[in-house]
Amino acid sequence: MLKHQHIIIRAEVSNPPLEKDLDGMNKWFTNLIESINMKILSGPHMVYCNMPGNRGFTGVCCIETSHIAFHSWDEDNPSVIQLDVYTCSELETEIVFDKMKQFSPKMIEYTYIDRDNKLKIVSDGKLNYE
Repeated sequence: MLKHQHIIIRAEVSNPPLEKDLDGMNKWFTNLIESINMKILSGPHMVYCNMPGNRGFTGVCCIETSHIAFHSWDEDNPSVIQLDVYTCSELETEIVFDKMKQFSPKMIEYTYIDRDNKLKIVSDGKLNYE
C-alpha cells in the first residue's frame, strides 16, 4: 500500500559542504538514498552556486517513490541546510537525522507530514546539538 510521507528539514550547521566537496556531496546524497531503502531513478544532480548571497549547493534526485531536494548556504553564519524528502513509501526519519550529522548541526527544525489523504502534520520539532 502506498504511503505519502514528507519530511522538511532546516538545519543550522557548523560544517557545511563547500564548493570543493562536489564529489563527496554526490556520494552523501547516494548514501542517504540507499540508507532509507530508496532506489534512484535519476541523479543525484548536485551543483554549486557561486552567486554572492546565495552561495552553496542545490541538489535533486528522482527516486522510484518520488524525490529528494537539498539546498545549502555556506556563507551564512551559521550556515544553513534545507532538505526535503518525499516518498510514497515508509520513511525512517531517524536515518535522515543521522545522515545530517556529517554537517555538524547546531540545530535542526523539522516538520513531518503525512500526505496520504490530507496534509496532516505528524510531528513538528527541534533538535538541539549544542
